[in-house]
Amino acid sequence: MGLDATIQKNITSLIEGSPVVLFMKGNREAPQCGFSARVIRILDAYLSDYETIDVLANADIREGIKVFSSWPTIPQLYIGGEFVGGCDIITEMTESGELFKALGMELPPEVIPRIEISDNAARALEQARMQTGEAEGMLRLSINGSWQAGLSVENQTETDVRVEANGISLILDRISAPRADGVSIDLVENEEGRGFTVDNPNAPTLGEMSVRELQELLVSGEEFRFIDVRTEREYEAAHVEGSTLLDQSEYEKLMKAPRSTKIVLMCHHGPRGVNTGTQFVQRGFSNVFNVVGGIDAWSLEIDSSIPRY
Repeated sequence: MGLDATIQKNITSLIEGSPVVLFMKGNREAPQCGFSARVIRILDAYLSDYETIDVLANADIREGIKVFSSWPTIPQLYIGGEFVGGCDIITEMTESGELFKALGMELPPEVIPRIEISDNAARALEQARMQTGEAEGMLRLSINGSWQAGLSVENQTETDVRVEANGISLILDRISAPRADGVSIDLVENEEGRGFTVDNPNAPTLGEMSVRELQELLVSGEEFRFIDVRTEREYEAAHVEGSTLLDQSEYEKLMKAPRSTKIVLMCHHGPRGVNTGTQFVQRGFSNVFNVVGGIDAWSLEIDSSIPRY
C-alpha cells in the first residue's frame, strides 16, 4: 500500500527537523509503552537533546511511519535522516557499542567510578535484585543526560564497566560511569515507604545571582538567555530591558538549546524563579541562575523607574 503524499511530506519534515528523532508512543517525559520507555532510557544516557514524536496523537503518523520505514512496529529511531531500527535493534546496538558510532560519538574510555553504598541499601538492593526473578542479572546504575539516576536489573554488556561497592556488583554504561564518580546510595524510609536515594555531587545545581551581578552581566556583552518567568500581565506592567517572557514558544526554544547555555531567571521576588530554575536543572541545564529578590530588588537597588507592585 502506498503512502499519501501529504503524510509522506509531513513525516519527511519531522525526520529532517532534528538530528535524532524517535517516533514513539507517548513522549519523552511519559512513555506509553514499555518498548518506547526502553529506548528513551537508552537515548537519555547518550543525549541531552533529541526529538520525540508521539504517534498516539496522530493516527496518520502512527500508520504512515510504518509504511514510510517499511517497519511494522513502534518505536522507530532516525539518526541523521536515516532509519536505524526499533527497540530490539537499538538495544543490540547499545550492548555492542555500535550506537556510539551511529550517533557520531566515540566510545568513551573505561572509567571506574567511586561509589558508596550504605549497609541498609546494600541489603535492600540485593533483595530487590533477587525478587526480580533474574538471578543472573546485575544491578545497573544509570545517570542520564539530565542527571537523573536509575536503578534496574539487567545483563552486563560488552561495553559496560563494573564496580564493587559494599558487596554489591554494579554495572554502568560508559557515559553514566564518569557521571557517577563519588555517588552515594542509601535507603530511606518515610510515610510513603522505603526507597533508594542517590546523592550525586556531580549533578548541576541552581545558582543564585544578585541584581548587581545581573547588571554587570548585562553590560559585559557575555551571551546568555535572560528569562522572565512572571505572567504576561506582570511583564507588560514592568520588566527589565533585555529580558524575554517565558511563554510556550520560548520554552520550546530553550529545550532545543545546548544544555550548557547560560540561563538567568527573574520573577517578582524570587520563588517562581527557583521553581522554574529547578525544572531546567532537572532537564539537564548546567548553567542556570535565579536572580535573588527578582524584579522588586532590581527596582529597589538598580532602577527605581521600574514600578513596584
